[in-house]
Amino acid sequence: MQKKKNKPIYLVLILGVLLNLVFPQSSWAYEQIFLLPDAHETQTQTTRLEVNLSRRRVFVYRGKNLIKSYPIAIGRRNWETPTGRFKVQQLLQNPTWIHPITGKEIKGGTPENPLGNYWIGFWTDGRNWVGFHGTPNPETVGKAISHGCLRMYNRDIKELFQLVTLGTSVNVIK
Repeated sequence: MQKKKNKPIYLVLILGVLLNLVFPQSSWAYEQIFLLPDAHETQTQTTRLEVNLSRRRVFVYRGKNLIKSYPIAIGRRNWETPTGRFKVQQLLQNPTWIHPITGKEIKGGTPENPLGNYWIGFWTDGRNWVGFHGTPNPETVGKAISHGCLRMYNRDIKELFQLVTLGTSVNVIK
């Protein structure tokens, strides 16, 4: 009896290992491949958010499992996003934006509103708020450009809005 040759499979495995050694932190692999536990397991675990300002990403965990990550814009110089441990305090659809300097209000659901259609607030000093929101300017995502908030692509904030609840933990690190 003749043995089957598995050379093509071995070549693919060797190539995969070599690529991992050459590019151990390949952004494509890191941000595209997630191992998800079964549905029952994820429903009983707590969702939490980890914001890494230097990487300009928010990571969504369910229990210990990374389930998703999104690119974000962060606070610019002198308007830095606060670091620390927080909890989601507000979940709003079509939020009104209040300019932090002038106090001018722009109603939610209008094209001029810089928050987009979703707001997830997690920090306040009693007057100003910081949170996740969409943006009418997608080219700003990935930059240090906001008044402290975490801007997201509109499709991403819509998805994140469905994943969190009031009280969800938000850990922001540099």
